[in-house]
Amino acid sequence: MTEKRSPGVAKVLKRLHYPLDVMLLCVRWYVAYPLSLRHLEQMMAERGIAVDHSTVHRWALKLLPVLEKAFRRCKRTVGRSWRMDETYIRIRGEWRYLYRAVDKAGNTVDFLLRARRDKAAARAYFEKAIDQNGAPETVTLDKSGSNLAALQAINARRNLPIKVRQKKYLNNIVEQDHRAIKRWTRPMLGFKKFRCARILLGGIEIMHMIVKGQLNMAALVQTPAQQFYSLAG
Repeated sequence: MTEKRSPGVAKVLKRLHYPLDVMLLCVRWYVAYPLSLRHLEQMMAERGIAVDHSTVHRWALKLLPVLEKAFRRCKRTVGRSWRMDETYIRIRGEWRYLYRAVDKAGNTVDFLLRARRDKAAARAYFEKAIDQNGAPETVTLDKSGSNLAALQAINARRNLPIKVRQKKYLNNIVEQDHRAIKRWTRPMLGFKKFRCARILLGGIEIMHMIVKGQLNMAALVQTPAQQFYSLAG
């Protein structure tokens, strides 16, 4: 791991008093595999490192926003045919909505956690995704009226409208991709706070994209783990 650290990581480290490599290892394991915080506490104890599960949680909340920002600067360009859908995430016993899209090759376009499932939430997602990735030529949706209304509102302000398709079977690719995210969140036993859920889901999405080869790295021989650690440099 490089000794030159990003300013964001350096700022975080002023308030955290463990070696960076230990913190990054725990955080990566948490977002890369279906593990609970107590699993991580036990795994580190087996390696002779005493760290409380709540400490690992604090590391994740501090480091993941910095790593996500670094990832977005190096994210590969996605295709211009998107498949968009939302999935359910439980927070404090209530269902919230994770909006996501992939391109036709299965690469993640973007994601956004929202408290409600409506036109405003869908529009916020599209605006974020377009701002971060550029406008698509085509977006495929299921039969959701709110998603369609949001895209129509965006098209009303565009000289060149985005083509909209509502064909459920074409969205199988994004529905399958949801399953990977849900598989990682299941051992977390539900999120307690919306902010924590947003940060941790962002970390899971980043690791998922790295595994799919979406980090634009010069050294392509790096493993996904090495690519994750490089975001701190």
